[in-house]
Amino acid sequence: MAKVSKNIAKARAAVTKPAYPLPEAVTLLKQVKYAKFDETVDLTLRLGVDTRHADQMVRGTVVLPHGLGKTKTVAVIATGDRQKEAQEAGADFVGGDDMVAKIMGGWTDYDAVIATPDMMKSAGKLGKVLGPRGLMPNPKTGTVTFDVAKAIKETKAGKVEFRVDKAGIVHCAIGKIQFDPTHIAENAHAVIGAVIKAKPAAAKGKYVRKITLTSTMGPGIPIDLVESETLAAAA
Repeated sequence: MAKVSKNIAKARAAVTKPAYPLPEAVTLLKQVKYAKFDETVDLTLRLGVDTRHADQMVRGTVVLPHGLGKTKTVAVIATGDRQKEAQEAGADFVGGDDMVAKIMGGWTDYDAVIATPDMMKSAGKLGKVLGPRGLMPNPKTGTVTFDVAKAIKETKAGKVEFRVDKAGIVHCAIGKIQFDPTHIAENAHAVIGAVIKAKPAAAKGKYVRKITLTSTMGPGIPIDLVESETLAAAA
């Protein structure tokens, strides 16, 4: 068994309740911080879905009200006037087939990729490159669209994608540990609300089974489900 450091053991020992209201959990997470860097704060939701069935997959996007703490670098694959539109909207990199070839060649200096529908025949080749990184353009997440200006604006503003994994768990970054506690909580409520709205019609029984707040080096803090779901629904 791996040896647990004193800092980790102390942080874990501070989690004494079976569940915390989200604002209290955020406060505790910041209190037990010991890492010297600005950790990423993550929210994990365990869902009551069977991902072996396509009609129980959970996937979507949400614009975090307070962003992620950094501006994403956006690459846009488009042609003609859409390239000009993308440049004017603030895209960091814009191209067509040349952009596809560049990405196929191993270029990775971007955090998000947006493509217009007419370019998907070419961009579709990028599945094996972008898929594993969760960056493949997809109409369901708004990254395959002719309205590239809107997509760029939302991405720069802090839009994040969530997707349930094979174990029925959704992991989503919601900010940085140095954020104002209220901002972390509001970002968390936005994600919880989006996941609830994405509930598949085929899902039976209790949908959200467990919610945990954590940071890169911090302990997992269980969140009160009733309080979180109520506040998320009202957001």
